[in-house]
Amino acid sequence: MPGPLSHIRVLDLSRVLAGPFAGQILADLGADVIKVERPGAGDDTRHWGPPFLKGADGERGDAGYFLAANRGKRSVQADLADPEGQALVRSLAAKSDVVLENYKTGSLAKWGLGYADLAAIRPDIIYCSITGFGQSGPRAGQAAYDFMIQAMGGLMSVTGEADGYPGAGPQKVGIPVVDLMSGMYAAIGVLAALARRAETGQGEYIDIAMLDVMVGSLANQAMNYLVSGKVPHRAGNKHPNIQPQDVFPCRDGHIVIVVGNDGQYAKFCDAIGRPDLAADPDFATNGARVQNQARLLPQIVEALAVHDMAEWARRLEAAGVPCAPINSAADAFADPQIAHREMLIRLQHPVAGSLPMVASPLRFANAPIRYDRAPPLLGEHDEEVRRELDGG
Repeated sequence: MPGPLSHIRVLDLSRVLAGPFAGQILADLGADVIKVERPGAGDDTRHWGPPFLKGADGERGDAGYFLAANRGKRSVQADLADPEGQALVRSLAAKSDVVLENYKTGSLAKWGLGYADLAAIRPDIIYCSITGFGQSGPRAGQAAYDFMIQAMGGLMSVTGEADGYPGAGPQKVGIPVVDLMSGMYAAIGVLAALARRAETGQGEYIDIAMLDVMVGSLANQAMNYLVSGKVPHRAGNKHPNIQPQDVFPCRDGHIVIVVGNDGQYAKFCDAIGRPDLAADPDFATNGARVQNQARLLPQIVEALAVHDMAEWARRLEAAGVPCAPINSAADAFADPQIAHREMLIRLQHPVAGSLPMVASPLRFANAPIRYDRAPPLLGEHDEEVRRELDGG
């Protein structure tokens, strides 16, 4: 069955992660995504390894980084600084619904490939630009990477162990979370523009700034500051608004415990053999627990020290208290729930054969996602796409 976006063509001029991730989301939804890459080199992330994919002949293939964000696309080569490459992009734009790009502000316009240029060819085009700082403002012309935006946007100020504890200091998130969120916001923007175009016939220009995305994603931490005037600080794994939520040591390791309300807290106290902690007015409500966590948490740690993690997981799950082991990536893919949800898929790759990949988390009852294309080789579809443009 065709995917929800099987009637849409996307011209993907982006590289690295935010733009390609948006393109992969649209490809998973059924769009025909044509990725334009530099001749002979391709997307930078093809070379961001190790690890690299190994071909059947033992030769080095593309990096895992590239494979993570380019499933479902067709690859063509074009030098955008060359008139011939520019002509190819214009020809593709004339037959495309969406353009994704993440060049520095103004770069594509210099080559006649900006929004105004392509909208003159295809008036209802939806053109999405993803940059570090957006199309306006004092930093608009500057380049950016995920790490620096995590720092500038406030995320690292609330990530990492608190001062005075071992390992204290600001930390970035273990995945390029700003790139990924920017890609998701870009995909959301494109979908909204497509819905509006279906009603009005009008195209759209979408301006996504990674710094905007980061600040917009501070969520409760941003509102904690705006409401109270108090600047949030690093607190390790402790939740700033709900307690107890933390990584707790037990006899043979650690367990994550996430108590979300007063009812769960009472069940938790019974399960660990400390019902008195639920009856104590200093801990009976969430607000009191947040205020008095310095006295509460050591008592919880003491109670948990008597059993192994597996035993606590069994007891807490039976009591209806959310908890979890701290899984590695290997542990996560081995989890029965993740296996049941088929989050690990395999696609046939032209060089490596069977390629394991992470599935889309989207599930549709009436138009399920199909995975028809592995991440492409550089220029794999050069002839195919050019034949289509020529009407062949």
